Amino acid sequence: MEISARAEYAIRAMLMLAEAHAAGTAAMPAQELAQRQQLPAKFLEVVLGQLRRGGLVVSRRGAAGGYRLASQAQEITIGAVIRTVEGPLAGIRGQRPSDTAYTGAAEHLPVVWVALRSAMRRVLDEVTLADVLTGGFPEHVRAFAEEPGAWTDRWPIEGGRSQG
Repeated sequence: MEISARAEYAIRAMLMLAEAHAAGTAAMPAQELAQRQQLPAKFLEVVLGQLRRGGLVVSRRGAAGGYRLASQAQEITIGAVIRTVEGPLAGIRGQRPSDTAYTGAAEHLPVVWVALRSAMRRVLDEVTLADVLTGGFPEHVRAFAEEPGAWTDRWPIEGGRSQG
């Protein structure tokens, strides 16, 4: 899975809004969000529009205007942000993993796709903006990050199968 620039920018902007909310700031203008995270302002405005239409942020015009979270940071998951700007977490050529079907040698491949979607959900739908801000991740997410090879491009191989 590759996280798109759109999804990454959306998450970074949401984290800034969560931080601002925790500090008591009413709203942040898109330009300020873009400057603080060094994001392209025009593209971020499009992303913020998607987040607003998706109900994750609210906006207000005017001198004291800007964007703020529509809910508490501990209620908004990373998965919800990604789905809002990108759609489903896992798709196989535009299909849901559970809707794929193959014959012959690939007959059991849908099990892999469904398991992949489930694993992504276990992380992305159980980590909130508040978790990322504080580093207080669920234990299983922390365990995934501490597995051998988790922080490298190569996964440890033993006997031809990945460990873990």
